[in-house]
Amino acid sequence: MNSAYVWIVLTSLFSSLFFLTILALLCFFTCRLASKWQFSFGRSFGKAWTGGMIKMKVTAALFISFSCLACTILSKPNFPEKEKQPSYWNKWAQRTLEEALDLQELNKNIAKNLILFLGDGMGVTTVTAARILKGQLSGETGEESQLEMDRFPHVALSKTYNTDAQVADSAGTATAYLCGVKANEGTVGVSAAAVRSQCNTTFGNEVTSILKWAKDAGKSVGIVTTTRVNHATPSAAYAHCVDRNWYSDGEMPSEAQAAGCKDIALQLFENIPEIDVIMGGGRKYMFPQNTSDVEYPREHKHSGTRKDGRNLVEEWKIRMAHKKGQYVWNRKDLLSLNTNNVDHLLGLFEPGDLPYHLERNKEMDPSLTEMVEVAISILRKNAEGFYLLVEGGRIDHGHHEGKAKQALHETVEMDRAIHLTGQMTSMHNTLTVVTADHSHVVSFGGYTPRGNSIFGLAPRLSDVDQKPFTSILYGNGPGYKLTNGVRENISTVDYYQNNYQAQAAVPLQYETHGGEDVAVFSRGPMAHLLHGVQEQNYIPHVMAYAACIGQNKNHCPAALNHAPTLAPPILLAFLILIGLLC
Repeated sequence: MNSAYVWIVLTSLFSSLFFLTILALLCFFTCRLASKWQFSFGRSFGKAWTGGMIKMKVTAALFISFSCLACTILSKPNFPEKEKQPSYWNKWAQRTLEEALDLQELNKNIAKNLILFLGDGMGVTTVTAARILKGQLSGETGEESQLEMDRFPHVALSKTYNTDAQVADSAGTATAYLCGVKANEGTVGVSAAAVRSQCNTTFGNEVTSILKWAKDAGKSVGIVTTTRVNHATPSAAYAHCVDRNWYSDGEMPSEAQAAGCKDIALQLFENIPEIDVIMGGGRKYMFPQNTSDVEYPREHKHSGTRKDGRNLVEEWKIRMAHKKGQYVWNRKDLLSLNTNNVDHLLGLFEPGDLPYHLERNKEMDPSLTEMVEVAISILRKNAEGFYLLVEGGRIDHGHHEGKAKQALHETVEMDRAIHLTGQMTSMHNTLTVVTADHSHVVSFGGYTPRGNSIFGLAPRLSDVDQKPFTSILYGNGPGYKLTNGVRENISTVDYYQNNYQAQAAVPLQYETHGGEDVAVFSRGPMAHLLHGVQEQNYIPHVMAYAACIGQNKNHCPAALNHAPTLAPPILLAFLILIGLLC
């Protein structure tokens, strides 16, 4: 915390004590005055009860009046004294301008490493609110804070629609930013010619991802997610499936299996056999049906789901037995690994998705930042570099459940992981991209003052129903609640609790995605190519170009070295001929 904010806190504290003292004195003299008025009125009317009633009313009226005055003064936002000076803002802007001018020297290096951070559902509103939360968690007012992604020098906007949907889902978008082609909602790793849930439309319409392009180029590759490893986002990196919900064969219709379609969990291990690092949830989809879970042996809902009887984890362990492979299922085992002795890692920490960051069992479940640290420690040993996909997947789940606090803390945790990658890699040879697949119908407003808790109330009551409301609200979702036919009065609710569901305008069991563009932050080689407003499928093409993998490699050193040249004798004869003619 810097000295300016220490000064803010101390000033606020002393100001609060001063005004509270004044308020107490006002209350004391108000009561004394009311007592005198009680005596006067009592004598006039000769009724003791009249004096008592008047005392209560006068005391209450004056107390409320003075309280409102004091609260109005106290609610005035505190901010550093230097912010009152134009020179402060002018100097800050000039420093920013100098930094922008430095960006004219573009980083055109070849990217050895590629990292994609995908905040599932992390729209611009979520980014802004998470920035404020991050600052407030550090004792600041929050608005002036910076996320790590805010520090990236290049920002663009991505158009998120699916080929068949104006407001996208996470499967079709994952195909876009991983495979480079737009696709239909609900499908992963297939083109728009494939139809959701129709198995026979899979074959011949498969598209490969940048993860495979990187693996084919000799790089190490990894997937880290807070959801199931066979969820929509990670599955587009390796699977070709017309239904994102075919997690295992236990979730597939029999006719699809008969037609030759494979479940996503199986494809994780078969399509790209040696993905170097895989971490997330989804344990139950890897084990035979009714196999008890190692962590929750008495809970049937967490038991294995596979109908084919295969134990995919055991099969992986056998294949990797002589390739420095390690399987872990809890945080302790993960953090005890010596990554110098590990080349392949499979970490499945939950039967389904990992818990929210605020609720995780710190003995059993690693944080996203911890998983990313282990992943990079393993992947960066490859001299050819690596590609890493990192998903903050539960941002999306928090919003769907109307739980803004969960969603924003998930975003802040992903930002910690982004900061860590900056420490473990170099922007000179590592292209890092941070983006989202889609947004959500979440907003925050209400003319809140500077430093207002991001989860707090707007400063005024509604001028329609005279009830308070939180700054964060949803356009639809489970937070829609009526009491006796009218909007719930949230003054009786703890709206700071982790699982509070913010009020919504339209009742739905699950809140929906939003359709607006999302931000793309980039840093490192060729990051400047991510600019303007672009189609979402443009992203992997830029990343591949930067690393000289995939289809466009004409600019790469190897391609230039193999460019056709004139043989020396022919070139000499040509030069002699030119000389004679001149």
